[in-house]
Amino acid sequence: MNKFRKNLLIGATVLGLGSAAFVTNAHTGAAEQGGQHHAAGGHKWHGSKKTPEQIQERIAKRQAELHDKLKLDANQEPAWKAYIASTTPAAPTGKRPDHAEWAKLSVPERMEKRLARMNEREARMASRLAATKTFYAALTPEQQKIFNENSHGGRHHGKK
Repeated sequence: MNKFRKNLLIGATVLGLGSAAFVTNAHTGAAEQGGQHHAAGGHKWHGSKKTPEQIQERIAKRQAELHDKLKLDANQEPAWKAYIASTTPAAPTGKRPDHAEWAKLSVPERMEKRLARMNEREARMASRLAATKTFYAALTPEQQKIFNENSHGGRHHGKK
């Protein structure tokens, strides 16, 4: 029985070390790539490496397609322009945190920075929600249906 416990302990240790090595390798591999697997400052764009200009072009194209599908009248145009101005993300800078500076921070300091970034994203989302509600209220029921079918809350899972 003693030999069984010893073998079990050795096996668990080997598995633990192997898992730690795998996780460390996965983390270091991403860092060595300079974060390029996340184009545009942290947003993953389906594994492709799109430039900020390509991303902005795609956003503009989707906005134009939605505008055409909605068939807005002259009275709705100001609401559309306000909606687009409030919901179009700024051009991504591609600026990523300096890993050397990040490594110097303590765990609580890193957590505070993450929380601050999360709060900034939450504020942007709340602003987009308010703009969307205002624009949505200016639409007819048929236009609301089209808007619902063509807007996915900022996420576009392969649909056009």
